[in-house]
Amino acid sequence: MINFKINPICTDLDNKIKYKIDHKTKPLGSLGKLEKIAFQVARIQKTLQPKLSKPHIVVVGSDHNICEEGVSPCPQEITWQQMINFSQGGGGIGLLAKQYNIELSIVDAGVDYDFNESTSIINAKVKKGSGNFLKGSAMTRKECIQAIENGAKIVADIHKKGCNVVAFGEMGIGNTSPASILLSLYADIPLKECVGAGSGLNTDGIKHKFKVLNTAIENNLSSNDAIDILSQFGGLEIATITGGMLKAAELNMLIINDGFIITSALLAAHAINNNVIDYVIHSHESKEGGHSLMINFLKGNPILDLDLRLGEGTGAALAYPIIEGAIAMINDMTSFEEADITDTTEHGESVL
Repeated sequence: MINFKINPICTDLDNKIKYKIDHKTKPLGSLGKLEKIAFQVARIQKTLQPKLSKPHIVVVGSDHNICEEGVSPCPQEITWQQMINFSQGGGGIGLLAKQYNIELSIVDAGVDYDFNESTSIINAKVKKGSGNFLKGSAMTRKECIQAIENGAKIVADIHKKGCNVVAFGEMGIGNTSPASILLSLYADIPLKECVGAGSGLNTDGIKHKFKVLNTAIENNLSSNDAIDILSQFGGLEIATITGGMLKAAELNMLIINDGFIITSALLAAHAINNNVIDYVIHSHESKEGGHSLMINFLKGNPILDLDLRLGEGTGAALAYPIIEGAIAMINDMTSFEEADITDTTEHGESVL
């Protein structure tokens, strides 16, 4: 039985945090989202001196046998090839993690490939590829729970090493298909609005993809239970990330959300325990059409809008320095009192 003890954030420090931010030497509310970020992190950590410790991005990979139905234009071997590339510091996420001094872990949750044990890839493989959910379940409920527990353990291990801020990335050819279905079912949005081009489908390809996914739902949806939906139509990497998010929230860690696939895992986590959202900052709004629907459903306020649709956790990595800036503001920016400047807070409006 999945049971994560995630408390809603409720602290008697709220007014003190707000006062500290509002009384920095600036017009009230003039640092906009930075002020909101600082406020949220301080509330999560229940302190007037929040800090970011050993930031970590966990990139989780899996294959998807729904690709048998022609829902992706890319060959599946790219999944394992990119996983090796990431493990060697390559790809967009390898570059950005190095640029911003973020620790990177690469996790195999269900790649249809046997990685050499000498690689740094963490073995959390439940099976070789999520099942073709047009013909049956992507996972059994037991397999789904195992993936969730694997993700939770990975995050717990990272936390033990001093990490208090985590983001997730993904690699899995075909994984916009399960993400589209999860969006439709968890947010109760018509599937047609949730299906996009993924890694490069043309108009006809998108129509075919919708037809496949719609048929899968019509034929195989048997329960509205959150874990049953994830088992039936999700992916092994998505389930693993779901568990990682739930454990991160349970441990009072900050979660930096990424793009379309990662937000489908967040939708699953939210359906299992809606308190998880209190611990989340949305890094960006992806160019993949359904992502804006996800963000709106979760009442998110993304930091960036850069037309990204790469995945891998790249949006979270790009947003991290801005979050660092917000924490520097609340901790190190001078106050009116410290600078001996006339307090102007009564002449503006707080964003908090």
